[in-house]
Amino acid sequence: MTRPTCIKQPGPIAHERIVAVASHGRAFKLTLPAGQRLVDAVATGFAAQGFVSGTVDLSGVALGPFAYVMPALSKTGEHAAFYSDTFRPAGVSRIKHGAMTFGRRDGAPFFHAHALWTESNDQFCGGHILPDETVVAEPVTVSAYGIIDAAFAGNHDAETNFKLFGPVPHRVSGGAAHWTLAHAIRLRPNQDLTGALEAFCARNNITRASIHGGVGSTIGAAFADGRVVENFATEVYIQRGLIEPGADGHPVAQIDVGLVDYTGATAEGRLARGQNPVLMTFELIIEFLGQ
Repeated sequence: MTRPTCIKQPGPIAHERIVAVASHGRAFKLTLPAGQRLVDAVATGFAAQGFVSGTVDLSGVALGPFAYVMPALSKTGEHAAFYSDTFRPAGVSRIKHGAMTFGRRDGAPFFHAHALWTESNDQFCGGHILPDETVVAEPVTVSAYGIIDAAFAGNHDAETNFKLFGPVPHRVSGGAAHWTLAHAIRLRPNQDLTGALEAFCARNNITRASIHGGVGSTIGAAFADGRVVENFATEVYIQRGLIEPGADGHPVAQIDVGLVDYTGATAEGRLARGQNPVLMTFELIIEFLGQ
């Protein structure tokens, strides 16, 4: 099997390949109480800090009840890939690593989250967490990043025929004089993840940056150590992402990810630069760290 480098989408190709809204942001600690739906706990914590949108590092979160789907092949021509049936594991599932984009969809708080976790039967799994059926099982404090001037909103995307998160202008009251410049970003399909981010940073004179969040899909995966995920439909999250100047001074992306493919196989590692095109979407926040 040869991993494709491009997947035809069902709709017209959008002219704007990188959707970005300039903003300001700051990191904060987010406490998630047990017994609340994850989406409600995150919404309450963000609101207490004056935010409506941002990212959350889900590492160490325990969930139960819990519902998720995995990537799947599409059975119709309406989508290039789709979702599996819903899984509802018994007991408490414990997230190893994961990332969440938090914003609003259909007028209510919503999130897009991918993770890898261990279920109560010790099975190691991964996928796309469903907001409506997922509850925080144990109290926990996690790292989060909130933005003003921009927010992630769920809207229909004609190219992929999915309702997807993307950045939109959204002014939040309060000054940002001591906050860091940040860009809320969505990458459209069939462009290399690292290459697109490096090109964006170069155009905006950003040579050093930290990546917050990072949720989306790639066409399989190629890792820097030579491993390759051939199955094209994946759910991916960024564990750690940095932009730093290379030997020639131009920005270079170093991105460590976790993923699950449509067979249920999981993988983790650093992505090879220039070899990982986006499948459907990838949203994240770039925080400017200076020259």
